[in-house]
Amino acid sequence: MARRLRFNGTGSDVVGCPAVHEDLDSGEIVIHGTPLSDPEDLAQLQHLGEGETPIVVPRELLVDFGPKEVTRTPRVIDLDDFGKLFENFEHTAWRLETRRRFASDETAPDYQAFVETGEAPLDLYHPFFTTIRDQTQQGKRCERVRIVDDPPTIGQRYLLYSAKRNCDMGEDIRNLWRADADRLRLPAEDFWIFDSRLVALLNFDDDDNLLNVELITEPVVVNRYLQVRDAAWHYAVRYDTFAAGLTT
Repeated sequence: MARRLRFNGTGSDVVGCPAVHEDLDSGEIVIHGTPLSDPEDLAQLQHLGEGETPIVVPRELLVDFGPKEVTRTPRVIDLDDFGKLFENFEHTAWRLETRRRFASDETAPDYQAFVETGEAPLDLYHPFFTTIRDQTQQGKRCERVRIVDDPPTIGQRYLLYSAKRNCDMGEDIRNLWRADADRLRLPAEDFWIFDSRLVALLNFDDDDNLLNVELITEPVVVNRYLQVRDAAWHYAVRYDTFAAGLTT
């Protein structure tokens, strides 16, 4: 069975692209770069086994993208503290949504009307909307990419419909087909990134309720999420253009 490898990063050296990958199951690290082939160099190596290939990579590659800890103690916050992150970020808040259903959406005042008719009034029923409006009016950016199945679930169709409300508050919402997300190897995780330095990983229960949030600040791990953000944002389509394509 093939390994499940995650790309951690590359040094982007001018003579090649040494990189670090991590086996998601075993925790083993895979490094590739320029092979060490000079016989005099090889003769200096100790414990070089048969079939092993020594490689040369920049020191910065391991410093930047190598694992810093074997285990990490999660830092988990409750939903009240999570809400404060939207009040206190300085520049940017970015979200990836990969789930097919959110239980909280189904409690919205307009959700049942949408299920029955395909349309509904989009009231500002939650303080989140006014918080985002206040933040974006200060010049801060709030953006998200939503993954959509083919065909979309009813929850995903509701979010496509209600995205106008979010965007009227200053958000920029875009969508990406799940097949494209899989091709890009985006993680099946829901998270926010605040100011490119703090990741808030959202934990849900089996009934699709948001339970709590894990905060991640380790630079190497945060950098991986930033790479996910860049890939998703590059290929995602504005919500209204995406929604129009569903009816054509």
